[in-house]
Amino acid sequence: MKVKTSALALLVAVTLSGCVSHSAETKPATAPEKAPAAQATNLQQRDLADGLYEMALAPKGDALYVASAEGFKDVQGGMVYKLDPKTLKTIGATHTDLKNFGMAISPAGDTLYVTNSLDGGVSAINTADGKVKARVMFKERNKEGFPYGARQVLLLDGKLYIGGVADPGVIWVVDAKTMKLTKTIQNAGKWVTGLLYSEQTQRLYVANGGGEVLVVNPRTNRIEKRWKPLGEKEALLLNFAEDTATGRLFVTDSSKAKTTLVLDIRTGDVIKQLPVGDSLAVKFNAKRHEIYITQRDAGKVLSLDATTYAVKNSWSLPPHPNSLLLSDDGQTLFVTVKQSFNKDHSTNGPDNIVRIDLNK
Repeated sequence: MKVKTSALALLVAVTLSGCVSHSAETKPATAPEKAPAAQATNLQQRDLADGLYEMALAPKGDALYVASAEGFKDVQGGMVYKLDPKTLKTIGATHTDLKNFGMAISPAGDTLYVTNSLDGGVSAINTADGKVKARVMFKERNKEGFPYGARQVLLLDGKLYIGGVADPGVIWVVDAKTMKLTKTIQNAGKWVTGLLYSEQTQRLYVANGGGEVLVVNPRTNRIEKRWKPLGEKEALLLNFAEDTATGRLFVTDSSKAKTTLVLDIRTGDVIKQLPVGDSLAVKFNAKRHEIYITQRDAGKVLSLDATTYAVKNSWSLPPHPNSLLLSDDGQTLFVTVKQSFNKDHSTNGPDNIVRIDLNK
């Protein structure tokens, strides 16, 4: 267990608890609290399992998949849970020999791609029977001999882009059909964290722990631009969201600058630095013109007006709201909520899955 504990320490340091999606120090905004009775009318919450991370919805909307690393103390392997997205009841489960973190699903809904972060790999899982169809394990090792952490996975035109947590980090490009490594994009900065593809610009955006946003051309797999929106100020950029109508790119920082940045997606110029405090996962909802942010330290999920950036709503979900997933119709928000780690990497209870009905 020594190898996995050392790798875990690195991944926790870059706040692996993130999500995937297709200046001056600021003070946290004071968000209006809802009364418990009112909050209960639109919120379902369920204790599920240890080690919950990212989620994916089946294209038909009839299944919610949740990646789980399970426990980190004396527990081998992980799980992928299949839930009813309306009731959060378990309707299926896959036991895996490796621990699962990041997640993406194929357009047909027949394959899940999950990152096995502690072992430096990615697995393709058949949703019909829950079996691992294929897997690629990356060969890179850090100076201590541990695998680079495979954090997020993004599926684009039959290719998987996977961020490698190392210093310097890499971006692996894998053929999603054959699960063969086809390219390694080098010199991606310290700890590759978030990934987003923009149909508007036809570019891949990559966040890293050195405060950079990299702009990658997926046709050539070359880094074309390197933006450092906060200049020399220390920043650990994590996760992205995009508003295609206005050309805004949202990027979060949970531990260093503790903010959400609003950037011009074409130039990288800072449009706004939101004074919301620690920001982990972020989603933009074009249907409701809202922005959702998880605050890991504060234990809240915020809903912001996407024009004024004013806090419209706040859900208290202690201790650590984590990943976000938005339904295709924009009316349901799913959240994973993590427990705190003890010194021995155990927790005091299972992580939660939360469903928020945004219409209520």
